[in-house]
Amino acid sequence: MGGWQPLPDDLPPEVRHFVEQLRQVKDRTGLSLVALGARTAYSKSSWHRYLNATQPPPRQAVVALCRVAGVDAERLGVRWEMAVEAWPRPTGTQKGDGDEEYEDDPTRPWWDTPDEVPAADPSRRLLVVAAALVLVLLVLTVIGVVVFG
Repeated sequence: MGGWQPLPDDLPPEVRHFVEQLRQVKDRTGLSLVALGARTAYSKSSWHRYLNATQPPPRQAVVALCRVAGVDAERLGVRWEMAVEAWPRPTGTQKGDGDEEYEDDPTRPWWDTPDEVPAADPSRRLLVVAAALVLVLLVLTVIGVVVFG
């Protein structure tokens, strides 16, 4: 694997194999990390972390890379699942240190901090958008009455 940094020796085999495959798919694109970042929703620094095994990539990043490379994402997606399960957790993150949410919800990655502000409730967001539209319509109506009398 050409110019890649060596992966840490203590990586679990599932993680090592996944990252090696991820690197091969990235190399297949022929793109730099900057260009890859421009073609996906993930920055150069994010790709650097993913491809050097310092942080597991979100599934959507893997799918985006496969799309850019013209590769079927399903096979790499299976490797991603195995790698995420085996990925070493950062030092200081032991079960009981706020990690219960990950254990209770395997769809939530452990690298998401539990202190994050939760995403807005979709129904609340819809209500805010509807109120904004009503306000815009009201302003336009007032402008129309003033201009056209």
